[in-house]
Amino acid sequence: MKKWWIALFSVVLILSACSSKNTNEGDGKKVTLEIGSWRTEDKAGYEKLIKKFNEKNPNIKLEFKPSKNTEYNTILNTALKSGEGPDIIQLRPYAPTAEMAKTGYLEPIDGLKGLDKFPESSLQASKGEDGKQYGVPLNISTTQMFYNKKIFSKLGLNEPKTWDEFIQLNEKIKKEGIIPIALGTKEGWLLSAAHGMLGPAQYGGNDFVEKISKGQIKFTSEEFVRSLKAMNDLKKYFPDHYEGLGMDDIRTLFFTEKAAMFPMGSWEIEVLRQMNPNLEIGFFPIPSAVGKEPTITTWVDGSYGINAHSKHKEEAKKFLEFMTTEEFGQLFTKEFNMISAIPGVTSDDKLVSALSKEVEEHPTPYMILVYFTGGNPTTKSTLETELQGMYLGEKTPEDVADAVQKSAETWFKPFQ
Repeated sequence: MKKWWIALFSVVLILSACSSKNTNEGDGKKVTLEIGSWRTEDKAGYEKLIKKFNEKNPNIKLEFKPSKNTEYNTILNTALKSGEGPDIIQLRPYAPTAEMAKTGYLEPIDGLKGLDKFPESSLQASKGEDGKQYGVPLNISTTQMFYNKKIFSKLGLNEPKTWDEFIQLNEKIKKEGIIPIALGTKEGWLLSAAHGMLGPAQYGGNDFVEKISKGQIKFTSEEFVRSLKAMNDLKKYFPDHYEGLGMDDIRTLFFTEKAAMFPMGSWEIEVLRQMNPNLEIGFFPIPSAVGKEPTITTWVDGSYGINAHSKHKEEAKKFLEFMTTEEFGQLFTKEFNMISAIPGVTSDDKLVSALSKEVEEHPTPYMILVYFTGGNPTTKSTLETELQGMYLGEKTPEDVADAVQKSAETWFKPFQ
């Protein structure tokens, strides 16, 4: 009888221990967190970041589950509306993050350890209208003109220092039967990105941005219309049938060395190298047409925040704290050849290092993204649609400027 009670007591102890273990897992001592992103091409790199995180946090399992770029917003919003979605969310910068915070989908992270390392200009990309911080900045993206060094060398071309020199080298390339600029107009975002890069050369860079962000000047101004006319004039240097070409098409033209230049973001560096390891890539900031400094267009392209409905917010905060460390920044830069948003982080890659230097010396904000992604449809999307119409011959540069101004006036407070 005594042995029976001892056996029963042992079973109770075992069951109690099992129950305690399961409770610990639910309390966050051993949990699985999902990371949502639009960067499907980054999965291998994130596995290395997660491995480094797990060295100090072995009981937090992270699963990087990206969605296709063009489907990410829809998939994410559908999940969030249902009270679900990933625990850690890659945030579209500026207005989209503010809107997501406004709807209550994001957890404020003010006071997060390490957040004070970032300058206010970087933190602004993931702030809410309430002034609270909702994300940790990931990387600084840039747009600039990439070029094929072998083609430039063969044709005896140098990086242009003035807008006139830029036009002249386009003419020389075209005469040689080579596509000067790999750009298509099928996808609207390509046009807003290209204008964000080329436009400052015409409207005067930061001086104009400061004025329009305060409502002191309009999109219908001579300066902005001039930037649209310059964009329209460049179409003679685009590929044949550019109206039907999208991102994959123009990327292919550049990495197969059929096009000499590629107006694109810094995130493409590693993609191009994978496509053609022998491709010799150079870049130059866009020279001013109005006597100003050359410019590199920059912005914080994505931060990471926490789902307000996550059951493991404290564990998620640990990963966001890791994102603020120099250790994370160096590994991120090494794996992705991108510019880390963490100040002081450098790259061993010569091209990325040179870009980082230009960002310090000649930055101008991606104006339409940083300041004008509000409205329904957004002013940014209005610019894209109108530019597509311009390239189809249905709109004049003045028409485009007028439509963009009318869009901004519906929501942008400095215009009201």
